[in-house]
Amino acid sequence: MNNHCNKQVQIQDLGLIDYQAGWDYQERLLAEIVAAKIANRSLSTDQQSLTPNYILFCQHPHVYTLGKSGKADHLLANDAFLETIGATYYKINRGGDITYHGPGQLVGYPILDLDNFFTDIHRYMRVLEEAIIRTLADYGLNAGRIDGLTGVWLGYDSEENRLNGTARKICAMGVKASRWVTMHGFALNVNTDLRYFKHIVPCGIADKAVTSMQDELGREIPVSDVMERVSQHLADLFEMELTYVPTGFSPYAH
Repeated sequence: MNNHCNKQVQIQDLGLIDYQAGWDYQERLLAEIVAAKIANRSLSTDQQSLTPNYILFCQHPHVYTLGKSGKADHLLANDAFLETIGATYYKINRGGDITYHGPGQLVGYPILDLDNFFTDIHRYMRVLEEAIIRTLADYGLNAGRIDGLTGVWLGYDSEENRLNGTARKICAMGVKASRWVTMHGFALNVNTDLRYFKHIVPCGIADKAVTSMQDELGREIPVSDVMERVSQHLADLFEMELTYVPTGFSPYAH
């Protein structure tokens, strides 16, 4: 395996993109990186190519996704009802249970070769959480973790809040890795329509609420501003060198 690392990461803002199209694009990038890693095995160190890294940002039309460890009955609506609210449903290959994606939510899909950074999935998840925690702190929101529950929470720092249901999730996470190449990622509720969470048991957790930056701050927050802050915190934490693809990039042309 390469003993030289590529810390450069390409940021792509895909805008509002169909969930299946975004998933297919992630799979394509992951497959290309894995193929490059396999090819490197038969080469001497000085012949090996550096593997690329990407962070894809996007928003999705209304969609519910169920991770491989989730329970189908955590979706509380049938197909006919989903059609009336303009939502679709996918069973997917990330970890975690069921969640919702929709307009006003910042979705981040890091497609990273962790051999370029560190090969530890637990640490990887904690670093993703830390980037979101720092981003929310930029907006004056005190966010953090709850032991045993992946993601980022408000009201996390009080046992009373955790017991009485006022702890509320603001960012869900679920990832997959193949040969240390990651896909899927996080979904931060910025200006999300929280009514859509009423039709699921979010992340399989029935006794805790869901919130958004808009709900907490009482104003709409530009998603592009949040994206820039998340990008910078990820860069700091991973020691990345970021490059940006111009807005309007289309994965279909890749």
